[in-house]
Amino acid sequence: MTDSDVFRIGTRGSPLALAQTNHVVELLKEANPQLKERGAVETIIIKTTGDRVQDVLLAQLGGKGLFTKELDEAMLDRRIDIAIHSMKDVPTFLPVGITLHAILPREDVRDAFISRSAKSISELRRGARVGTASTRRKAQVLKLRPDLEVVPLRGNVDTRLKKLADGEVEATFLAFAGLKRLMRDAEVTSLVDPSDMLPAVGQGALAATCRDEDKRAQVYLSALTHWPTAVSVSAERAMLAGLDGSCQTPIAGLAETDGAGTLRIRGLIARPDGTETAEAECQGPEAEADDLGRKLAEELLLKAGPGMIQAIKTEQPDIIRVPTETEGEA
Repeated sequence: MTDSDVFRIGTRGSPLALAQTNHVVELLKEANPQLKERGAVETIIIKTTGDRVQDVLLAQLGGKGLFTKELDEAMLDRRIDIAIHSMKDVPTFLPVGITLHAILPREDVRDAFISRSAKSISELRRGARVGTASTRRKAQVLKLRPDLEVVPLRGNVDTRLKKLADGEVEATFLAFAGLKRLMRDAEVTSLVDPSDMLPAVGQGALAATCRDEDKRAQVYLSALTHWPTAVSVSAERAMLAGLDGSCQTPIAGLAETDGAGTLRIRGLIARPDGTETAEAECQGPEAEADDLGRKLAEELLLKAGPGMIQAIKTEQPDIIRVPTETEGEA
């Protein structure tokens, strides 16, 4: 086998990223028997900006692209053939020359509440410290419990759970999908219903990107796409694009198919302190997923009004430095 025959898969090096990539590798081998040959697949670990810069909140560094930029560059330089991502880390707009070619079946979309002192958000004591680096989670927690103190908390799963165990915070949140992939779901205190905390766009789904012209990669990936998930994520990302959303803006969204051709999508936009939120939902044919996402974005902007939108833009905090490690889907 020559080097040109090897199928190179790029990934970040965090335990969660590697677990997710190994899962996709197994699926690729099942769908493409020629990849089962020894040495046919190579996993290449690439450190991203989000991994290297560990002491600043992601929203203040520029958001989602921090976990994909170097992987995109490696792909365009032909050092890797595909890259595996948590869907919620993928920027709304991809670089020229790269396509989102496979969206895998979605895991549970809910956020996991983890605490040593309370069974749920409602049971936390008044004034309790809750740690999260997510503006989406912060806004929705404060909407439910404005008496809580929400503090910055970055890090991978182990880092955040250690900070919790050390008493730095009384509770935190992680994506349940990530915990399940790491086989750490026993850490969960309770799951948060989406009616209380709407998930991030794309949460729970994995995705693979490749070069536009790479037919071999596209053939290998073609069997992996799960269309109900792809349709739902497409609607959510269309909503996000319509809101011009970034990690700095508290935005949440969830689209779901009913198995009979109808898609329902819910969305939320909020001020970072949770004092104002705009929520809306709509439904229609799956074939109109992108249009439904754009329609929902328009409704959310109308409900929010120029005052709330301006407040969101002007309320971004100064750079906050926090001692951390890497993170991702969680």
